Amino acid sequence: MMKIVLIHYHLKTGGVTTVLRQQLEAIHKNFEALVITGTPPKTPFPVDIIHIPQLAYSTTYPHPINPEAVADAIVAAIHSRFDGPCDVLHVHNPTLAKNRSFLKVLTALQRKGLNLLLQIHDFAEDGRPSAYFAEEYPADCHYCVINDRDYDVLLRAGLKREGLHRLPNTVNPYSEPRQPVPMKPMVLYPIRAIRRKNIGEAILLSLFFKNQEFLAVTLPPNSPTDIKSYSAWKSFVKDYHFNVEFDKGLKDDFTSLMQSARWLITTSITEGFGFSFLEPWLFEKVLWGRELADICQDFESNGIRLDHLYPRLNVSLDWINYHQFFQTWKNCIITVCSLFQVTIDNTRIKDAFDTITENGSIDFGLLNEVHQKKIITGLIFNRGRFDQMCRLNPFLSDPGNVSNADKLVKNNKRAIIETYNKDTYRRKLIDMYQKVAQSEVKQRINKAVLISTFLNPEQFSLLKWSDYFD
Repeated sequence: MMKIVLIHYHLKTGGVTTVLRQQLEAIHKNFEALVITGTPPKTPFPVDIIHIPQLAYSTTYPHPINPEAVADAIVAAIHSRFDGPCDVLHVHNPTLAKNRSFLKVLTALQRKGLNLLLQIHDFAEDGRPSAYFAEEYPADCHYCVINDRDYDVLLRAGLKREGLHRLPNTVNPYSEPRQPVPMKPMVLYPIRAIRRKNIGEAILLSLFFKNQEFLAVTLPPNSPTDIKSYSAWKSFVKDYHFNVEFDKGLKDDFTSLMQSARWLITTSITEGFGFSFLEPWLFEKVLWGRELADICQDFESNGIRLDHLYPRLNVSLDWINYHQFFQTWKNCIITVCSLFQVTIDNTRIKDAFDTITENGSIDFGLLNEVHQKKIITGLIFNRGRFDQMCRLNPFLSDPGNVSNADKLVKNNKRAIIETYNKDTYRRKLIDMYQKVAQSEVKQRINKAVLISTFLNPEQFSLLKWSDYFD
């Protein structure tokens, strides 16, 4: 029986921890498993856990670390559990510098002969310069990604097909029948409201709701920067008496909220896997809002229809301070490039800005909170702007409404269950472990390719890349 060890910085509630649990559930009948973590969970976990504090985020464990000693502790933990080595050491999100010594630990583990599988859920190069490692990523080991976009990116960056694996997440149909929560007509945005979820756009869309629905946002963010932005949006909504409610997920359970919603909304400007594009259909609800082409291409190739979503939300440049925005946008690009140790010339910046502002409009999702609020207040105080917004974005004339909704819901629910089910996930995961255990690879990631791919001025959003200010 193969022996698998999974490592992550922490086991707090969240996306990666959920995936890790699903992986353990998928392999428990076939393999022996162990989890090693820097921060243990607050709730029971399905397998043995070994806590090595030096693996936690650097903010959680701010002390000097001896990578060789940490690697020795990991090897000792593995041998104590299995009475020998493991077949695969499956490491989650290792290329995010949440622990500044982590790559050195992995290098030490490679020298000790451990067989590494590195699963990337999020790239530092994709809007996370504070989590960027200056040093090279581990070479000559297997990598795993969760979507076709990331697979193609890493192939272009130098990895080989035999050493790069696709493992899309699994999506579980809800199984606990619960009663809908009695409430006013509700449109639900079921997310943790970090800045990249583009809350301002969801608030703007709520101004166009036709049937007296209110917008409900489920959960607050955790990080200090996101909390500042979120708190400001809550104050903004209160000041202007918008029909929006926050923190609904703290009061009511997720399943009940999903069942109670008339339809679901998404306005996110970036995703890793994209659960928000799948879960609503499992509750037999229509999803409406912003499409992310590079994420949705996976779902659409598997028969999930999302062509009713919009790719951008146009607003007139006349409604913002054009020169002020350009200077803010330009300064942010230059700052971000310096953090990634790359250069960009003024001509490239100006050409990109001309592209994103052609025809006298710009995508609302590229703006920061300051300019988004100017747009929204202009709409509520100027009926002419409201009408012009509908002309620029005809889909605003009937939010949430799609043709043949029942047929669309049935098609998408069926396609999701057929493609992203537990059995398919288990087969792919086991096959990947067997390939990793049996084959060595010689490969290396070219980090410059990752940066040039994700740091794209034609898609440069201040919500994603800039510090928050109000």
